[in-house]
Amino acid sequence: MKFLCKTTELLSAVQLASRAIGGQQALPILNNILFHAEGKRCTISATDLELSVITSFGADVENEGALAVPAKAILNYAQYNSDTDVLLETVEGTHLRCTSPHTKTTMMGEPTSDYPSILPIEKHTSFSLDTEDLLRGLHLTTFAAAKSSLRPVLSGVHCRIEKDAATLVATDSYRLSEYRVPIGRCSEAVSCIIPVKVLEELRGILSGKKKGEEASSSEVSVRLGAQQVEFHVGSTRLFSRLIDGRFPNYEQIIPHEHTTSVCFPVRELNITVKRMHYFAKEKNNNLTIHVSEQGVRIVSPQTQVGREESTISTEAEGKDNKIALSSSYLLDFLNHIDGDTVDMTLVDSVHPAVFRIPKQQGFLHLIMPLRMSEE
Repeated sequence: MKFLCKTTELLSAVQLASRAIGGQQALPILNNILFHAEGKRCTISATDLELSVITSFGADVENEGALAVPAKAILNYAQYNSDTDVLLETVEGTHLRCTSPHTKTTMMGEPTSDYPSILPIEKHTSFSLDTEDLLRGLHLTTFAAAKSSLRPVLSGVHCRIEKDAATLVATDSYRLSEYRVPIGRCSEAVSCIIPVKVLEELRGILSGKKKGEEASSSEVSVRLGAQQVEFHVGSTRLFSRLIDGRFPNYEQIIPHEHTTSVCFPVRELNITVKRMHYFAKEKNNNLTIHVSEQGVRIVSPQTQVGREESTISTEAEGKDNKIALSSSYLLDFLNHIDGDTVDMTLVDSVHPAVFRIPKQQGFLHLIMPLRMSEE
């Protein structure tokens, strides 16, 4: 293998592929990135057997070939090489020599025969998503998934494909986010659970593409198989296993009616909850929200360090109501939304509070109530 390429393109590709390499690999070979030079491009890939990334870049290929190269070594070299071009070639069988005007580095590689194959999805359902819509959907849902893997189905995002929309849902059983993303028409209705880790990596790739050479890529192509999903972004493909299991029937807990609604100014609510969280965190993050025609009164429980009561002047409709919510979950939600206002609807103190963003169709966030604390 011998080819000449741009250092910046090498670095970008290695950074993308490195997303599939975790801290603790079951097999030592998985700490490598697979290089394959052929035609006028170099394709590189990496996998941890759960997540796989394949990408490519243009190269002046003199000798075609392949080699598994230590990810940390080639990433370090590309990061700290200021030369514009670099020549990569295999020497002595499995060594990789990197040569540029001011550097000459050799690193120990491994035979490609030891590297696991990344198999394509055969039987699949295909559709496409707008990059901006998908980025927004991931930003508004993934944070609500469970951080623990005790219930695997809750550590992923449920994706339901119906006609011309994909519904993304994440929950840890105490809160829930749902977002509908328009899609290119799909031939059949399907659903799956995608690991949050994979979607976070996808979000990182999409955010990078917005700033990089493939910013013109306005769509993400998706292939969904029985046990795998593939995302295709420009010259990069991301593969992942799906989570087995049945996602909870979450729709039954979403209130379809309400007795009280209130429109909050996001910045004021965020600052208020941040300030009161200091007291609330001493008592299970408990904040009691009182809604009336006069406005909203938020009360923290009495703790050893003190308590607080705050009033927000805002528009409210319906009957007077109150509910106890987690200050931690409120902050998490508020820190993920854009816009000046957010709507909250209530049934009573035992049904979940439902939040919606004006002009953001197809999105809702739900927070389960806490037991009222004594004021």
